[in-house]
Amino acid sequence: MFKKDISPGAKSKVKSSVQRAIRTKITDTYPGLAPHIDEIIPKKSQLDSLKLPDRITLYALDSHPLFYQHMDDPITPHLRIVHQFPSAFPRIRIDRGAIRFVLSGATLMAPGLTSQGGRLPSGMNTSAGGDGEGGDGDKRYEGRDLEEGEIVVVEAEGKEEACMIGQLRVGTQEIKEKKKGVVIDSGHYLGDGLWRIELD
Repeated sequence: MFKKDISPGAKSKVKSSVQRAIRTKITDTYPGLAPHIDEIIPKKSQLDSLKLPDRITLYALDSHPLFYQHMDDPITPHLRIVHQFPSAFPRIRIDRGAIRFVLSGATLMAPGLTSQGGRLPSGMNTSAGGDGEGGDGDKRYEGRDLEEGEIVVVEAEGKEEACMIGQLRVGTQEIKEKKKGVVIDSGHYLGDGLWRIELD
């Protein structure tokens, strides 16, 4: 989605009523951000809206990108927000072999998640591991299975910070069962055009 450098288009101020609606949408979509919403978008601040290519709207505050939205897709946080509040989002983990592909903008495929170094949410009733289901005692990958269409943070084996955020094309239960196919076909990753965007 953001493989090339991006030059932002028209910049406009967001009306206060729309800004309140955006804050509400963010806290509804990402309940983990609710305690931090006043820090991310203070009530008296002025949010800016920027048009990007491919019908994407970027929301920024004081020239800092915060969230983006493609048409009617869910509003998605910029990776800088993910790095600030890493525990506020559902997450999956890719193995070491998938890192270079994800960071070059390739489609995220299921084998990178179901192999030895990958992790998926364990699901409510499972505690097994070894096949990509969070069995290494890491509590970050416990919890419910994620549904198709949910926004998910992609972490990398052996790395501290998330490397990608995107919308799941299939649920995590289906990924565990089939162990092949497309998981995220477009997203925002470290080093892409959105990461490097200049808003000054």
